[in-house]
Amino acid sequence: MDQRTPLYDQHLNHKARMAPFAGWAMPIQYQGIVEEHGYTRHAASIFDTSHMGEFELSGPTAEADLERLLTQRIRTIQPYQCRYGFLLNPDGGVRDDLTCYRLGDDRFYLVVNAGTCAADAEWIQAHCAPQTRFEDRSAATAKLDIQGPKSRRMLEQILGTALPDLKFFRACDWTLDGMPCLLSRTGYTGEWGYEIYFPADEAERVWQRLTASGDIRPAGLGARDTLRMEVGYPLYGHELGPDRTPAAATGGAFMDLDKPFIGAEAVRDALAAGPTERLVGLVLEGRRAARAGDTVWDGAEHVGTITSGSFAPSLGVAAAMAYVEHTHAQPGHRLEIECRGKRLAAEVRALPLYRQGTAREVS
Repeated sequence: MDQRTPLYDQHLNHKARMAPFAGWAMPIQYQGIVEEHGYTRHAASIFDTSHMGEFELSGPTAEADLERLLTQRIRTIQPYQCRYGFLLNPDGGVRDDLTCYRLGDDRFYLVVNAGTCAADAEWIQAHCAPQTRFEDRSAATAKLDIQGPKSRRMLEQILGTALPDLKFFRACDWTLDGMPCLLSRTGYTGEWGYEIYFPADEAERVWQRLTASGDIRPAGLGARDTLRMEVGYPLYGHELGPDRTPAAATGGAFMDLDKPFIGAEAVRDALAAGPTERLVGLVLEGRRAARAGDTVWDGAEHVGTITSGSFAPSLGVAAAMAYVEHTHAQPGHRLEIECRGKRLAAEVRALPLYRQGTAREVS
């Protein structure tokens, strides 16, 4: 049986179409993916992401343990700053992609994917010193993402208070109607927005408070997927997984190769050898979309595989992400995608496909 977030009944009340995702019953759409996508790009939407995992690591050895476990540099993360990176196997394959927050000198907060949460907890604890305290706070934590260029203004109107000034990938302790929260200027849509972490037993009250006016509207995982694909954000199980290093996806970004970490040698070897494939965007000529697993062709030569594909509402055409042999991955190169027995014409584009996002703007 799929697990349920604390907002399951609220999703049903909003007539959400529910479906399984990473072992959870999650809302895929409410009014429709295209409508929810567009509203997020131009106004503000609320996403239930309470299925994701949250770990707290603390103690005198926590920093050193995370430095060895994660690809991003931990030592230089400032208090209430966060960094995106990877948890790798010794062979360089991706166990998970995650965000690490520093909440104090020796206190850290990891946000991990739902489908890998249990395995991540086991792996991390097995590679931590005895002095490092590990707490899985996933079940006790609700997480809401408010995303869109009007997020701040709408939240301030609804709550009747000014929000703190936060730079991109910064966070703070915050009080929402008297309840302590962690407020983070992060998200998965390419737009200005926030992620809010707070006690799970307050989830229904907060959801109702933020949606009551109708200005901030619910959006499901369908829109979250089209939004993240347009801006080139990878999804674990699609662009990332244990069968390849992150080298082809990032070109070395989100990894500090000057430090030792689990899997570093394999990543260095992959980068030194040069790319055999690259993660690229593909734009199709119509609305018919490719799907993960579809093959990419250059004439009679099989040159790649689709990892994600859908109609891209901001572009008005179908689009995809794919790993393509590096000799066929130049922007502007024409390829074909074999999709349900037909060949669809596509053009290679550099990621991100959508470049008008507001995520990094200053309020």
